[in-house]
Amino acid sequence: MGSNKPAGLWKRAFRGLAGDRDQQDAEVLQDFAQDCGARSITGCHDRELVTLYGTLRTITFSPRGGVPALEGELYDGTGTVKLIWLGRRKIGGIHAGSELIASGRIGVVEGDRVMFNPRYELRPQEAHG
Repeated sequence: MGSNKPAGLWKRAFRGLAGDRDQQDAEVLQDFAQDCGARSITGCHDRELVTLYGTLRTITFSPRGGVPALEGELYDGTGTVKLIWLGRRKIGGIHAGSELIASGRIGVVEGDRVMFNPRYELRPQEAHG
């Protein structure tokens, strides 16, 4: 009863009649991030332990210094962070379009926000269909 999700959905629907699809997607991601206690990527500081929620825009295999590494770009509606799983070539369920909650220490490498070997929880795609 105390949930404001229906009000938020109606608000986005009316705004969406003339709004930007990317902006609508960003708002949906931020609503779900707030619901699961996640921070916004742009609000995170270097070396901070954080929980983030978003959609993987890309996933690539990019060896680092001879070590296998799976990299994904997580977008939360405010910004992006590169998730890097060292020693992995693939992870079941991890692909472009996957929605997940990622937790770990955020850092900055060559000007990009990164999180190495994050703990993660995959979210169902129909969560906010």
